[in-house]
Amino acid sequence: MEIKNKIRTVPDWPIKGVMFRDITTLLQEPEVFRETIDQFYDRYKDMKLDKIVGIDARGFIFGAPLAYKMNVGFVPVRKKGKLPYKTISAEYALEYGTDTIEMHEDGIKPGEKVLIIDDLIATGGTIEAAARLVEKLGGDIVELAFVVELPDLNGREKIQGYKIFTLTEFEGE
Repeated sequence: MEIKNKIRTVPDWPIKGVMFRDITTLLQEPEVFRETIDQFYDRYKDMKLDKIVGIDARGFIFGAPLAYKMNVGFVPVRKKGKLPYKTISAEYALEYGTDTIEMHEDGIKPGEKVLIIDDLIATGGTIEAAARLVEKLGGDIVELAFVVELPDLNGREKIQGYKIFTLTEFEGE
């Protein structure tokens, strides 16, 4: 099953010139969603992970069912002010300004093997900030995983030194 063909492209959203990759069409088809989770599972089932970190909010969609299937813990990384307990935070650059993400300070224990997952890698700012949070808590990042990569936006440059896995990409499209 070709996952890429199940992702809708919405031109000029949220601003003119952007080709938005909409995963909701993938999620609407149970067999395609299941296949997406199964492909991640097949890749990571023998890696002896301790935790899967999902990035707010679409990383939750893929990370939580994968954690369930692998019988490992799931740790959410959220936008600032959304988590109820003590947190650590990391700031990252946006096109105009900065934003902040947070993780509970007890979400990762030193030495735990961690997979970080999100729906898409574009410029790499959010995933780089999430990786800093995991490492600040002493986690060992096994890999960074994405459903979609947009290589033209050079996100890999921000996350050099990490193993990266993507299911599909939209290059120059």
